[in-house]
Amino acid sequence: MMTSRRNRRGHMEHLFGNHLKLNQLIDEAQGLGNRYLSITTIPDYPRPEFHVSHLKHDTNQDGLFGIREDSGFKNPKEGSLLWWSLSVGPDEITSAEMKLLEEKYPDRTEEQAQTQQSFLEKFATSPAFDKTSRMGSYRFTFPLEEVLNAYSEQFCSGAPPVMRVFRTSLFKQEVMYAVLVHSPADDELFSDRPLLTDDPNSVCTYRDGRFIWRSEAMCGTHRYKWVQRDDEKQMEAEEVALRYRFYVWDHVGIALHVDEHVLEFDADRLRENLTYCDQATVTLKGSTFDDFKQAEEIVKELWPDYHSPLERA
Repeated sequence: MMTSRRNRRGHMEHLFGNHLKLNQLIDEAQGLGNRYLSITTIPDYPRPEFHVSHLKHDTNQDGLFGIREDSGFKNPKEGSLLWWSLSVGPDEITSAEMKLLEEKYPDRTEEQAQTQQSFLEKFATSPAFDKTSRMGSYRFTFPLEEVLNAYSEQFCSGAPPVMRVFRTSLFKQEVMYAVLVHSPADDELFSDRPLLTDDPNSVCTYRDGRFIWRSEAMCGTHRYKWVQRDDEKQMEAEEVALRYRFYVWDHVGIALHVDEHVLEFDADRLRENLTYCDQATVTLKGSTFDDFKQAEEIVKELWPDYHSPLERA
């Protein structure tokens, strides 16, 4: 069942109760008039599997002051959820590329492996992979296990948190697959949400300290076509002669149920994991940004005893 709303940033959001793969989403979203989902002339692109061991939380100056004051993270409004995103960088892209090749061509020769050129990074053009931010100038990046351990100790009395399929959110061009993390004590509260299982066909699962994201739409602009040369056991990105094509893009959001409480971290640990982000080309409504010099001064004011310089993401 689908419901629709305007979220707190004023964006129209269509909500589906499960994680819908792209073909399912296209069927379920008929009648919404989403012009991106209706496009059928997108060049072939890969759908890799990313194994992600870090989470990121972007915020603006107001959020940064609040995080420093609270020594941690909470929902800044009246909601009960604290949102993080998967941090997918060059290492994860390289690993996903190797997995694609090994699964498709398990018997390729050493020479074929050595002559294979990198191609997946050319498709990783959506905001999910971007070093810039749509939300603010400040990014906290933590190891996933550190976040889950802190949540376990502070919200679950040391027990492992429960993970559930929360929803699929469809915006104008963005698809977000949300995973809910909550205390076992709240099982009854969220019993209507399916558990996040280790299903090889699912969009997202959790295994061995990593979220596994099987991206359905990894490209921001479709400038390349995915070519598989079976005779040579090679894959490549072939530039498309037509103008850039836009389609939907997807990512995974992790929602920690914290009520009005704070997920706390040591102040120095917060600073260690803080970087500066440049402003993305397209930002979310209501987002504000600082230039790097201003950010350096603010961070120095908030952490006066921390002497390492602020780095860029």
